[in-house]
Amino acid sequence: MTTLAGKLLIAMPDMEDPRFAGSVIYICDHSDEGTMGLIVNRPFPDIAFRKLLAQMGISYGDACQDIGVHFGGPVEKVRGFVLHTLDYTADKGTLQVDDDIGMTATQDVLQALAEGTGPATSLLALGYTGWGPGQLEEELADNGWLTGPANQAILFGTDHAGKWAAALALLGISPVALSQSGGRA
Repeated sequence: MTTLAGKLLIAMPDMEDPRFAGSVIYICDHSDEGTMGLIVNRPFPDIAFRKLLAQMGISYGDACQDIGVHFGGPVEKVRGFVLHTLDYTADKGTLQVDDDIGMTATQDVLQALAEGTGPATSLLALGYTGWGPGQLEEELADNGWLTGPANQAILFGTDHAGKWAAALALLGISPVALSQSGGRA
């Protein structure tokens, strides 16, 4: 099985599930047991990172790194996952996705960000996307998604509305060239 970890899933234009329409998902884990990813182009406009820290009882000062808070997916929506560069790793709990990117779901990364000692580049996702064994492969075969390479500009950039088109551009595809319905040759 070829792993999709470290790749992007790009929703096709005819994606019927509104939770995923127009989504760009970074795949953090992909194995025979299933797939886990984080949506990287759906920020919560009214959730501030510092307010979230305060609600969790994590104190912060002027050195606090203010990062974006995103809707990571519909599974475990109250659980946080920090997607970040690998200049930071937790003693326990950092999943190294590829050579440059990791994901940490333990509170120590939030404390490090609050203290200004966290990863240089990161985002906080509330919830995640998940597929059971073989489920994502079926959706790919049914032309629900495209897969492509990831880069830090797409993962951590602030042009959230443009990430879908930027992910397609990495594949050499113009959004206007995509059909509203897939087919098989």
